[in-house]
Amino acid sequence: MRMRKKKNLAPRLLRCADVMIEDPFAQRGRFSELFSEDRPLYLEIGAGKGAFLRKMCAREDRNFNYIALEKVPEALIMAMERAKEENIADLKFISEDAARLTEMFAPGEVAKIFLNFSDPWPKSRQKKRRLTHESFLKQYIEVLSPDGEVIFKTDNARLFEFSLCEFSKCGFVLKELTLDLHNSKYAGDNCTTEYEDRFVALGQPIYRVVAAKRA
Repeated sequence: MRMRKKKNLAPRLLRCADVMIEDPFAQRGRFSELFSEDRPLYLEIGAGKGAFLRKMCAREDRNFNYIALEKVPEALIMAMERAKEENIADLKFISEDAARLTEMFAPGEVAKIFLNFSDPWPKSRQKKRRLTHESFLKQYIEVLSPDGEVIFKTDNARLFEFSLCEFSKCGFVLKELTLDLHNSKYAGDNCTTEYEDRFVALGQPIYRVVAAKRA
């Protein structure tokens, strides 16, 4: 679903310049310099309005730095403004396309990648646009650390099945797989998105898997 245009988008983005990485390509291999502590780097691709990232960053056991990648500026501005209102430390944003991931991040620079309710691109001819297509997974493998992981959640059963096949084809080790996250043993450690909350309220099962990079 296309988001509505936001009023005064340009000045609003400018006011959030302190949390936005203007040139991520120039920062490649040096993202740790942007944060107050040198900690593992977590990356969310398709951060939307930012509910998941705010919950992640509010965790008491937090020991990571966080970058949110979102190419839709209308969603990005909402996430950035809320993050600034809540004064969340060690959180940065990038407005770019995930197809250029290896141009932005150096090999091994990212500890975890989160894919939350990515666009399913349901038509067969659109499969290369899915964030779990092998063309994207090969980039994830390159930027992930040796023990890195991709954590994938969706409400779309067909996308989940497709993704499991793609993960396996690319050599990921699948673990913590569940076809009903909110009624599983993994529910207690789960941070939800806005989209997820709506669908759980309707009784829709949430599919989740952790795909670990093979050593």
